Amino acid sequence: MDLMTPRATTLERAFELARTGKYAGVSELRQQLKSEGYSPDQLTGPALLRQLRDLCVASAGPPAP
Repeated sequence: MDLMTPRATTLERAFELARTGKYAGVSELRQQLKSEGYSPDQLTGPALLRQLRDLCVASAGPPAP
């Protein structure tokens, strides 16, 4: 039996991407979401955007010397 894994919501995927450390900020997250077929229009509001930005920065680790 083939069990399909439910697709993550746009917000869930945005947080997954932010945790990878590969994105500098929300604009890059939006581009990636769009390329994956998600609607980045759901990323709105100052609190959510701040959370995503902070997570991107924290996940990227310390800057290279």
